[in-house]
Amino acid sequence: MHFSSLRQKSEFREIIPYSKGEILTNSTHPSSYYVTWFHVVFSAASTISIKIDGVKDFTYEEMKLATNNFNVSTQVGQGGYGKVYKGILADGTVVAIKRAQEGSLQGEKEFLTEIELLSRVHHRNLVSLIGYCDDEGEQMLVYEFMSNHTLRDQLSGKSKEPLSFAMRLKIALGSAKGILYLHTEADPPIFHRDIKASNILLDSKLTAKVADFGLSRLAPVPDMEGAVAAHVSTVVRGTPGYLDPEYFLTHKLTDKSDVYSIGVVFLELLTGMQPISHGKNIVREVTVAYSSGMIFSVIDERMGSYPSDCVEKFLSLALKCCQEETDARPSMAEVVRQLESIWLMMPQSDTKTTESSDKDPEIAVTSQPSSSIVKNPYVSSDVSGSELVSGVVPTITPR
Repeated sequence: MHFSSLRQKSEFREIIPYSKGEILTNSTHPSSYYVTWFHVVFSAASTISIKIDGVKDFTYEEMKLATNNFNVSTQVGQGGYGKVYKGILADGTVVAIKRAQEGSLQGEKEFLTEIELLSRVHHRNLVSLIGYCDDEGEQMLVYEFMSNHTLRDQLSGKSKEPLSFAMRLKIALGSAKGILYLHTEADPPIFHRDIKASNILLDSKLTAKVADFGLSRLAPVPDMEGAVAAHVSTVVRGTPGYLDPEYFLTHKLTDKSDVYSIGVVFLELLTGMQPISHGKNIVREVTVAYSSGMIFSVIDERMGSYPSDCVEKFLSLALKCCQEETDARPSMAEVVRQLESIWLMMPQSDTKTTESSDKDPEIAVTSQPSSSIVKNPYVSSDVSGSELVSGVVPTITPR
């Protein structure tokens, strides 16, 4: 199903959703497509209508009203995709509206990728897509609004109160659980490819929600014998400072690429430093301090008091995630297991500001190790208009 050509003249008139596993072959085209959740209608005007259960299709006028005509006072963020606005829908729902930059090819791909991905994944620690707008030449995505903005905002001192170690550990565990879901429970599994502090959003209770799936890729599909490739070969995309060095050199994207990135986020949580600042790299700086027995010299003083043994174990885990060699890094299942273990070590007096485990799934320790999750064989789709192209493609020689 080639979304890259949706805005161009097409022979197709309608693609209707089939039950999972069925193949739809269009008689006017030799290719077959695996269709599960989209109902895409083409017209002579080359516009599209993507109908997804539970996801609302907004008009441009509705988006204008929600943001007071995109007033600068409603802008809450900006990135490579475009600007983010706080909006209020007609029914009173407060939302975040991500508006693509005009004429951005990157925005076009990320728009389609996010709609495709977020229509199929649902987890407490992943941001929820409320709707989208593809009207009057504009492309926007509408999400639940996160009142505490991004983790990067919190760590940069924009919040009223600094995060305690217990809150930072809770955010780390929530983020890790969201990524673990993508790696082991999404069908097919997903590599996020752009995990960073500014892509981890925080709600009113500081529940972490992984966001921004525009660069995500589907994991490789099994071959005829059931074997699954360990990586997806692709051009390097992501954010400097968070990029897996092995992926950068080989163009081989794996689940361990996300592990490296979340390891950098863990180091940010512990130190308050940015990944790259004034020529200094956070992984290198913390590694030197750790090797010299000076780890507490780099810990963020704004955390206040903290249990040193828990901090040491958390920092050790973060550095394991940031190993240069892929095989030396733990899986996300192991990361979650170790974070849960650290949480159980925390004194009750340090965790009383967070909700109890029986009330808050965020910090509830699983009764069974996360590594027990078994990945089932799956069927994947290729959507060339988005970044969710699965399967192994020829390796691209690094430039």
